[in-house]
Amino acid sequence: MSSAEDVMKPGATLTSTRLRAPRAAAIAGILFSILLIISFLLLRLAVPADPLEAGAWLKTNVNTVALALNLVPFAGIAFLWFIGVLRDRLGEREDRFFATVFLGSGLLFLAMLFFSAAMVGGIIIAYKAGADRLLDSATFTFARAITFEIMNIYAIKMAGVFMIATSTLGLRTGFIARWITFFGYAVALLLLFSSRYIEGILLVFPLWVFLISIHILIDNFHGLEE
Repeated sequence: MSSAEDVMKPGATLTSTRLRAPRAAAIAGILFSILLIISFLLLRLAVPADPLEAGAWLKTNVNTVALALNLVPFAGIAFLWFIGVLRDRLGEREDRFFATVFLGSGLLFLAMLFFSAAMVGGIIIAYKAGADRLLDSATFTFARAITFEIMNIYAIKMAGVFMIATSTLGLRTGFIARWITFFGYAVALLLLFSSRYIEGILLVFPLWVFLISIHILIDNFHGLEE
């Protein structure tokens, strides 16, 4: 009996690992979505969308902005985990071309997100060091404009490319439902061609990741029942 149990153990371990991987991806995706949505909403409530505003939010809403910025690193960690577990789930079915675009666009989006958060954090530190000098300087206008451009043009487009690559991999390998892949293509095109013209459009990206994560989680539970 012991020899039979030993033979069955590797297979049982492999099955357990395969079941845990989708769960890990789903949980990481949900955490990323929730944290990033909260961060975006806090920033939108505290900071005017106009990149040329005078910086009044530094006098009244700096604590809200600081809270939003503190959530960004944790959202980034969850997003990295989400990408890693999805790649692990794809395994040998992974298309090298789209997998490269998938990984590259995800990392670029994350780098731009972190850079923008660091720029806003730098503005807060500079304001505390010398409020009057900062608000009347070209440095403040430049930092606000750079942050606005990165998030509302370049980061949005990288999010769109990530969605297209993920949807294509999902369509070819079947690791997500077909309707989610087609929905991903539609939303990705919206991100690629709308950019700054629709306020808050970047919220679509974490909502889409949340949708994929919930789908993976439900699909995993169905696999456990079977």
